[in-house]
Amino acid sequence: MGRARPGWFACGVMAGLLAIFCLARSPAAAAEPVVKVLQVDGIISPATSDFIVRGLAQAAEEGAALVVLELDTPGGLDTSMRSIVRRILASPIPVAGFVSPGGARAASAGTFILYASHIAAMTPASNLGAATPVSIGGSGPAQASESDGDKNKKSDGGTLAHKAANDAAAYIRSLAQLRGRNADFAEQAVLEARSLSAPEALKAGVVDVIAASVEDLLARIDGRQVKLDSGATVTLSTAGARVERVAPDWRNRVLELVANPQVALILMMVGIYGLFFELTSPGAALPGVAGLICLLLGLYAFQMLPVNWAGVGLVAAGTAMMIAEAFLPSFGALGIGGVIAFVLGGLFLTDTGIPGFDLSVPFLIGLAIVSAALIAGIGALAARAHKRAVVSGREEMPGLPGTVTSVDKGVAYAEVRGESWRVQCKEPLSPGDDIQVVALDGLVLQVIRVRAGGGAALRSKGERHVL
Repeated sequence: MGRARPGWFACGVMAGLLAIFCLARSPAAAAEPVVKVLQVDGIISPATSDFIVRGLAQAAEEGAALVVLELDTPGGLDTSMRSIVRRILASPIPVAGFVSPGGARAASAGTFILYASHIAAMTPASNLGAATPVSIGGSGPAQASESDGDKNKKSDGGTLAHKAANDAAAYIRSLAQLRGRNADFAEQAVLEARSLSAPEALKAGVVDVIAASVEDLLARIDGRQVKLDSGATVTLSTAGARVERVAPDWRNRVLELVANPQVALILMMVGIYGLFFELTSPGAALPGVAGLICLLLGLYAFQMLPVNWAGVGLVAAGTAMMIAEAFLPSFGALGIGGVIAFVLGGLFLTDTGIPGFDLSVPFLIGLAIVSAALIAGIGALAARAHKRAVVSGREEMPGLPGTVTSVDKGVAYAEVRGESWRVQCKEPLSPGDDIQVVALDGLVLQVIRVRAGGGAALRSKGERHVL
């Protein structure tokens, strides 16, 4: 026992040293700053808004030191942009907007997001600006008319465009004043569609930093103090921070696919096709279920997008007229009217001025023609099926041959297609007689005798008689 004590003592010392080493390293490991990077590449859409809002919420829950929004966008929807800005302003952790990689841009809605961020940064060879809201019809803000001495007179469309531009200018100016950035350029970006390169933006006080990469950005802003909208001041500790890139998950990808006017319109039409087919051919189930799902997805997409519901109504009315053409003898009037209403509804459906979010005339005409052809085909098949003679159930029984199997006290039974039926005949029947069904009275068959005495030959002849 005495010899074992040094061994046990050495093991105890080693265990103690290991515990002290682990305790000494744990705080350092726990204090390692984490930076979340959310990449925004493309149009600012409802899917983008959902991705950023959920990403900021997740980063706050995990205690990230900073969230970096990598921006490369030509702009997007005003409603989606404002949703992102509101979430940035309410964020309990700092948010950095970073126009990256080289050659990227933060135009239109991207400029608003950059101004709202606590840290604004750009890479060399990038640009920002051109934040003028697109007015109805795709033109910019109307200018005041100076003809005939009436310098302040504007058309209704011009007035609406000026109201939208002034509202956007006031919004971005308030963001610039909140972050202490160049408010004059912010207004010019909206009212005059001005743009700046990265060096010009840094010189003008529009952005805070020019960095070559996310890692370079983190090194440059390390130690910078950021004041959150809650009033708290945070000192950034980002040098050597662990960078975690967050990619859009399947939910965002599905939302991005659905939140597209073209896809939404196709989903709506597929839903109408499915329900129409189910109503004309009850019992198929699959077309009705798939149609209902597609119709609900299409309506959900329209709810997210800035659509004109009068356009949705015209699309639905046009579809209804094309369906009616398949059943009513209108000599093409309903079908042609339906195609026209469908195309006009699609043109009125969206008017964002953003590529990819407006429906083109060739797309609408093609979809209308395909819709009319499909509905006409389905209607023709349904009409032919309704005119076809029924060959099952009660309607199938008249004309079928059979053989009398038994007669008991004046009640006769016969075998018809392998089933035993009670039969009645104006003539007396005997077992083996060949009969033919002429009518069905409840559960009793009214028959005529084809030949007495039967057998296989007579049954076969009776079957030939039926044929």
